[in-house]
Amino acid sequence: MIVVTGAAGFIGSNVVAALNERGRTDLAVCDRLGSDQRWFNLRKRQFREFVFPEDLTAFLDGRKDIEAVIHLGANSSTTASDGDEIMRSNFLYSLALLDWCAGRGVPLVYASSAATYGDGSAGFGDGLDLAALRKLRPLNLYGWSKHQFDQVFAERVALGLPLPPKCIGLKFFNVFGQNEYHKGEMQSVVAKNYAVAAQGGEVKLFMSHRNDYPDGGQKRDFIYVDDVVDVVLWCLDHGPSHGLFNVGTGQAATFRELIDALFAALSRPASVAYIPMPESLRGKYQYFTEAPMNALRTAGYDRKFTPAGEAVARYVAYLSAEDRYR
Repeated sequence: MIVVTGAAGFIGSNVVAALNERGRTDLAVCDRLGSDQRWFNLRKRQFREFVFPEDLTAFLDGRKDIEAVIHLGANSSTTASDGDEIMRSNFLYSLALLDWCAGRGVPLVYASSAATYGDGSAGFGDGLDLAALRKLRPLNLYGWSKHQFDQVFAERVALGLPLPPKCIGLKFFNVFGQNEYHKGEMQSVVAKNYAVAAQGGEVKLFMSHRNDYPDGGQKRDFIYVDDVVDVVLWCLDHGPSHGLFNVGTGQAATFRELIDALFAALSRPASVAYIPMPESLRGKYQYFTEAPMNALRTAGYDRKFTPAGEAVARYVAYLSAEDRYR
């Protein structure tokens, strides 16, 4: 049996879908469904167990049939302000899973985040080098909680402390694609602007407040969720015993390029206006992210990532369908 935490969420539900497509239904999905209709993300899926996060430790206790844990569950809000809740949900919960997997000899693949890199001034180099990790300064609680767990992992590797037989952290960059609809304001720029663009309206993007970036020229390493899922499952099947890897395309694109691709996929002329960025965001805003992918490539992952324009077109096919879920 494979345990997937965050299974009803964006990336988690796509991982569950991919496992089902492989013929795996011996899954224990762990999440809360709440009232935001995220259960639609699992409506087409099959699994054997459903576990609430607070019950997972008791569920795992004494089990000998767990093949692997894919840990994607977290409070991923970059605007969260309750530090205690973030530490409980993201750090302590992950630490408990790490200890359980280490004690039972069960492989663990977990989600870290590009938010650990902060403003990018210390670079975007991945890996388990503690000295390099200690130079990072995340800009929000979410990124900080992920960074703290990455450091625990790296320290255990350095000191030879107990770890699962396979333990791999993945620093996801800007993931977008099907099944993100429950995320509200945390949805990707494509999802948030699809309806406006489809109706021929004007999409609004943030102005730049730096002289070295034009309006709409802020850059992100946007990666399609199908590619992320492929990396997750590759790590489980073929990845090294230990690693902390970036998961992006290695090629940053501007927000304007992504919106132009959205209009192109809808066969409509692009219409974009620029609005001031809220003062509260300006000091925390990343103007550029791009994932160096050498480490993952060196580890053996050799599949191509979907170019941004093609990924947007594939996503629009979902967004335009009567059933937009995977």
